Amino acid sequence: MNAIRPDAAWLRLFLPFAAGYFLSYLFRTVNAVIGPVIASELGLPDNALGLLTSTYFLAFGAAQLPLGMLLDRYGPRRVESGLLLLASAGVALFALSDTLGSLAVGRALIGLGVSACLMASLKAFTLWFPPERQASLTGWVMASGGLGALAAAKPLEIAIGFTSWRIIALGLAVATLLVAALIWWRVPDSAGEGRHDGIRAQLAGVRQVFSSRHFWRYAPMGFWMTGGFMAVQGLWASRWMNVLEGMNGAAIAGRLTWISAAMLGGFLFMGFFATRLVHRGIRLDWVYRGAMILALAAFALISLHPGLAGGLLWPVLGACFSLSNIAYTLVAQSFPANLSGRANTALNLLVFAGAFGLQWGIGGLVDTLQAGGWASDAAYRTAFLTLLGGQALALVWLLLPARRG
Repeated sequence: MNAIRPDAAWLRLFLPFAAGYFLSYLFRTVNAVIGPVIASELGLPDNALGLLTSTYFLAFGAAQLPLGMLLDRYGPRRVESGLLLLASAGVALFALSDTLGSLAVGRALIGLGVSACLMASLKAFTLWFPPERQASLTGWVMASGGLGALAAAKPLEIAIGFTSWRIIALGLAVATLLVAALIWWRVPDSAGEGRHDGIRAQLAGVRQVFSSRHFWRYAPMGFWMTGGFMAVQGLWASRWMNVLEGMNGAAIAGRLTWISAAMLGGFLFMGFFATRLVHRGIRLDWVYRGAMILALAAFALISLHPGLAGGLLWPVLGACFSLSNIAYTLVAQSFPANLSGRANTALNLLVFAGAFGLQWGIGGLVDTLQAGGWASDAAYRTAFLTLLGGQALALVWLLLPARRG
């Protein structure tokens, strides 16, 4: 670990990476508000809107395995600043596009460009901060993501009332370019960067992760629970609220803001209390399992009874989702320190594979059922219940007695 003054560490390390993760989460969830506007302007059906939104997750997920190796070899400063240049170009392309194909390419470039934002933060914390501070720093950087989700809800809906989504996107392209420059010029390099294992040794580490029983206990939860919530929050929650609950755009944006605020509360809880809980003998896997059981119960009530306390249940789901990030720590703890980055990016791959596949799949299932004569509300309810079934099976798998290996 490298030494750096605490005040300089905050300004030169935490804040630049927090700004990057703020943008990453904003881009992840922005289509919940602007997606219907784009669909109306370009005449896109639900299945095309789902594909457009989920290309972010496809590119993001595909980057995860090589990302872990790049971070180990070149360090977080170089990797994240370079990728954010791609994200800026993707946002600009998205803003200037008039066809589904070019919009999807722009969205994919955004996903690829912000794919390092969280993992680079975790890598930087490992390099520059003592172990006892890393749990709280992780919670704080995730809180910056929660602020990004908040910005992508009611504030964005208000902004669209004053200007077009294209102007907003161009402004975000400039902001992303500025954050890339901030990381490049302000974040220091670690003295050990570029002096790590060769490609064969790194690939052997990836194989070790994917052959671990412990990893595969959590992988289905990453796909179905974490990825599933991201798929719903990023697009289908707003459609569900409109179709099943009859809410208008302003009301939906308000509820999305409450969901994001609840997520932020969960991240802040981790920032303040994660280390303290462990010191008091409360295991993080207990916290994780309890949160996931509560999340499943909330989503089941939402899916079965849309009008039942939706204003409360959706924020509960958001708060529980924020605690699903504990899985990254739980997975990494079972591997040597030199494999922790690859373990986290492997789990992230499953999370974003779920976000992409489920976001697109929900739209495809809804369109197929509607084409078969189903009413819109019945089609959406069936899609949500299908997702709920997958989540329940993943949770049962996690709760089965552990087999070591």
